[in-house]
Amino acid sequence: MKILVSDKLAEEGIAILRAEPGVEVDVKTGLKPNELKAIIGQYDGICVRSETKLTADVLASPGKLRAIARAGVGVDNVDLPTATRHGIVVMNAPDGNTISTCELTIGLMLAVSRNIAAACTSLKGSQWDRKSFLGYQLSGKTVGIVGLGRIGKAVAKRCLAFDMKVVGYDPFVAGVADEFAKQITLVGSLEELLTQADYLTVHTPMTEETRGIIGKKELLALPKGAFVINAARGGIIDETALLEVLNSGHLGGAGLDVYTKEPPEDRALVEHPKVLCLPHLGASSHEAQRNVSIDACHNIIDYLLGRELRGAVNVPGIDFKKVGALRPYAELGHRMGAIIAGLMHGRLKRVVVTCAGEIARESFKPVTISVIIGILQRVVGTPLNEVNALVVAKEIGLDISERTSADARGYVSSLRVVAEGEKESHSVYGTVFQAHYPRVTGIDDFFMELKPAGDLVITFNEDRPGVIGEVGSTFGKHKINIASLTFGRKLDTNEACLALTLDNVPPAEVLEELRGKAFMKRVHHVSLPPLVSESA
Repeated sequence: MKILVSDKLAEEGIAILRAEPGVEVDVKTGLKPNELKAIIGQYDGICVRSETKLTADVLASPGKLRAIARAGVGVDNVDLPTATRHGIVVMNAPDGNTISTCELTIGLMLAVSRNIAAACTSLKGSQWDRKSFLGYQLSGKTVGIVGLGRIGKAVAKRCLAFDMKVVGYDPFVAGVADEFAKQITLVGSLEELLTQADYLTVHTPMTEETRGIIGKKELLALPKGAFVINAARGGIIDETALLEVLNSGHLGGAGLDVYTKEPPEDRALVEHPKVLCLPHLGASSHEAQRNVSIDACHNIIDYLLGRELRGAVNVPGIDFKKVGALRPYAELGHRMGAIIAGLMHGRLKRVVVTCAGEIARESFKPVTISVIIGILQRVVGTPLNEVNALVVAKEIGLDISERTSADARGYVSSLRVVAEGEKESHSVYGTVFQAHYPRVTGIDDFFMELKPAGDLVITFNEDRPGVIGEVGSTFGKHKINIASLTFGRKLDTNEACLALTLDNVPPAEVLEELRGKAFMKRVHHVSLPPLVSESA
């Protein structure tokens, strides 16, 4: 077995790999993309940090590669859809740098409040200028925290120690554990948080829903003189809007550790006198680098040697082999949950899982757990598995209901998942044919037959002539082949739902082109791994 380490990792982690008999470890840092592409297929696994970019091109011919371990939480340097399509498990190490990133956030808050960097530069320049650096204390101020995962909660805890009022909002889920909720003020909307926040700090994952979630309107909604902090991911705060609002004088300043493009190509924001900027140092502490290296190396070697799967971000943390006869429905449930997560806009409140027909006679808790993992794996930082999924769901205030029904919609057995949110609700139906072939049979009451695997593009559009042809031509123009297409329609509403399986990952600009069509209402992309049941 061969494992490649392509970024600098702490030796404590690499030692874990080298201690395994029969495992060959190659440390090759600084590889160019074409160099990495040429050799990656020779390895069973690869360990990376953020410097290595595992793009669709690098992963196009992955050879025997089965696992990617990211020493850290963010996996935006890995093309997840491509890895998933090739059956490569991608794992992260989300816990190791929590405290390091949290402490840097607090450091940025203190530094921008007290003009620490500017005052230091002034004194080093032989100036003794106290009047120009009058600052603000944190005590008594209100901090608004967007995103209440591990890091958001850790920041909240430390802000409370500074005698700050903490207001929290999560764009994906409606609640947090009761004991934590008692210490902070939870609000139901981003707008409600912004109007109160003397300090705004963001701690969400980067998704299509959080990209640019803090734009010009949101920045102007902050009290005059407020400070903005981003140590999460570049792009969550719209950098163009931030620069404009800083220039207007509305904000007191900003502390930035992350950027849309790293390193920043447009220097206007980082050179602004009210911006304290760092070169993405959130996880750059000795302790964090040691911890994430150890966690990542444990994850990849345990998976490759068949001992345990931890930290996977693109496959469910559930062993379908243990589920027995319900295995294909558990696998189907996970994929139905992932599809619902891809359709959902706004915060999730309630999930209803209904089993009908023969499977309703079984104890279908594993199916429910699989559904919940599929829904939540993209919006919570904690790696989910059959042990913790329902506990995590409870902690974030997600109401889960299980039901049985005699009506299997003409099938021997069927599964229905309904997700209710603050803005909208979605439903997905499914069944398993001949005990081995999971299929989605309906999306939002549009009936169809869809194989839940690969790169799916799901659209809601007008039902009129030429739609399918124009959608196909759009993908064809960009040399993206359509492997299969199915659709459902509602004649009484003149609406239709298209579901396409593609041979390639659709670029964001192609999806935006589709969204711009006059007949198109919504376009969604969901990437699912190959089906296990069909190969069983």
